[in-house]
Amino acid sequence: MEVILLERVPKLGQMGEVVRVKDGFARNYLLPKGKALRATKENRSRFENMKVELQARNLEQKGEAEKVAKTLDGRSFTVLRQAAEGGQLYGSVSPRDLAALISESGCAISRSQIALNTPIKAIGAHKVPVSLHPEVEVTINVTVARNADEAQRIARGEDITRPLEDQEKETEEALEEVFFEPEGAQARRTREPQGGKSQAEAPAPQPKG
Repeated sequence: MEVILLERVPKLGQMGEVVRVKDGFARNYLLPKGKALRATKENRSRFENMKVELQARNLEQKGEAEKVAKTLDGRSFTVLRQAAEGGQLYGSVSPRDLAALISESGCAISRSQIALNTPIKAIGAHKVPVSLHPEVEVTINVTVARNADEAQRIARGEDITRPLEDQEKETEEALEEVFFEPEGAQARRTREPQGGKSQAEAPAPQPKG
């Protein structure tokens, strides 16, 4: 189906362009959302009469979106959810959830403006695009965690899906590299058995008889 775009549509075209799209996409999205008209002879004439008004409205809406973008771009939000040990959520964080969270912070956003292809289903830090206008898009940072303490650890860059003991061991090894020469730190680790005691600390063998 050929349609006339009434506004810029990402990956499709600019206002006023006539483009060919799948019938289902036109009927289910472009036409009911007021983003396009069927490219009939009557609608082509109609568009020419509407053009000046559409351009003025587009500029006004773009200006309002740019104001919101200044306060929203790069902002961080935290969502607390229950999750399994490996970080998989019991459920998900949907565009509706994020739109409500952003709106509560003072920026009125609808779920259709959250450009999230699939819901968030794992603990961690996520960058989420928000389309404020066909020509204005910002990115927010969403931290999904089981509790506030875990959210702070994620914000510091910790991988909370790995056991804390492993992370502490890595930190200890990194400190050794700072205080010892690399060869010395490696030799020190090789001398230490898995129990954590060095050979010097191991108990002396008992004499026989």
